[in-house]
Amino acid sequence: MELRHLRYFMALAEELHFTRAAERLHIEQPPLSRAIKELEDELGVVLFDRNRRGTVLTSAGVVFLQDIRRLFTVLEQARENAQAVAAGLRGSLRIAISDGAIDARLSAFLARCRAEEPEIEIRLSEVPLAEQLRGLRSGDFMIGFAHTADVGDDIRAEPIWRDPLVIAVPARHALLAHKKVPLQEVGIHPLVLCDPHACEGYCRELTRLLQVLEHKLNVVEEVSSLDMMLTLVGAGYGIGFLAASKIPVCQRPDVVIRPLAIDSAVITTYLLRADSSDLSASLERFIVRLRDSASG
Repeated sequence: MELRHLRYFMALAEELHFTRAAERLHIEQPPLSRAIKELEDELGVVLFDRNRRGTVLTSAGVVFLQDIRRLFTVLEQARENAQAVAAGLRGSLRIAISDGAIDARLSAFLARCRAEEPEIEIRLSEVPLAEQLRGLRSGDFMIGFAHTADVGDDIRAEPIWRDPLVIAVPARHALLAHKKVPLQEVGIHPLVLCDPHACEGYCRELTRLLQVLEHKLNVVEEVSSLDMMLTLVGAGYGIGFLAASKIPVCQRPDVVIRPLAIDSAVITTYLLRADSSDLSASLERFIVRLRDSASG
């Protein structure tokens, strides 16, 4: 069994069409068919069902595809680590960020890590929560940050930072009569909320907070960025929510930030990692350093 066989198998498993898979691999169809036949003969199983309606994976093929994807993830990590060492580094950490879980504390912490261990490359990817969870399970990401602990039994969620949830209000608005705004008062006004597809975990936590309101929410817009939320709030479309840690980047003359009159209105940033994952020495140092930074 050669890597060529496995690459050909993965292409066909993802395309489920011999012609398209061959085009993707830049080969003719007969060599692809021979390679798949050789692989099936060596494994002693049928990986694909072929009929007049098309090509589909057998149950054995589905399991084999999952394992092969993990194998190629490990190979890619090996390639990255070798390149890092050749460039004078000692390894890399691949970190996913979801739900807009980025603020000045993370920047300061990463700067500290780079100063203390410059030989460790830290690579960040901003991805939707569902993609982060898939990556943690497959090994594409070592750890991640998000705003929810509702991530499944096989993912460990550790709270790192907790921030009060505050509201963004147009500069001329009735709610500004309150120094701390009652949640029930917020609920009767139009709202500008985050798009659940862009900030899935954050939206889950916000939904839990707002479900105590007795009437249906009037959501006038769903946005994918803090800048867009502030723009619409400043234009008078409605009220927005944000973590207090974001206040320094929200200084605008047309928007006023107010705290909520409810102590349970808190947004938590979680460190996520696969429950079954073994920690490398560099990752373990990273996590210890993060805990120390959060507690300080």
